[in-house]
Amino acid sequence: MIAAVADTHTALWYLFDDGRLSNAGGDFIDNSAAAGSQLAVSSIRLAEIVYLVAKNRLPTKAYADLKAALDDPDHVFKEAPFTVEIVDAMKQVPRADVPDMPDRIVAATALYFGVPVISRDGKIRALNVQTIW
Repeated sequence: MIAAVADTHTALWYLFDDGRLSNAGGDFIDNSAAAGSQLAVSSIRLAEIVYLVAKNRLPTKAYADLKAALDDPDHVFKEAPFTVEIVDAMKQVPRADVPDMPDRIVAATALYFGVPVISRDGKIRALNVQTIW
């Protein structure tokens, strides 16, 4: 069962035990894992990580570590493919409110699954999407 959608920074900060992850976000992820639930990570975020690694904005291991977590059937993170149903849900995320397309996809993924987004992104948090931070 999908309990939430993790934004890029949420997933990476959780994997790397980074103190910038909010207590509420970390606790939600830990509780979800303990309950056997999973958190979706949009495949668009994997593409974003490859892009940010190439720009030297993320460590090289960021992609490999997240991909390894997604490949592990026992890990709390699960890939959420970018599907036509999520594209349809993007219509509920106004471009004027969230101009960044990957952010719109993450918000739409949460709407599609009917779950919150774990994100510190202010534009996502200002939407009609439940957020945890």
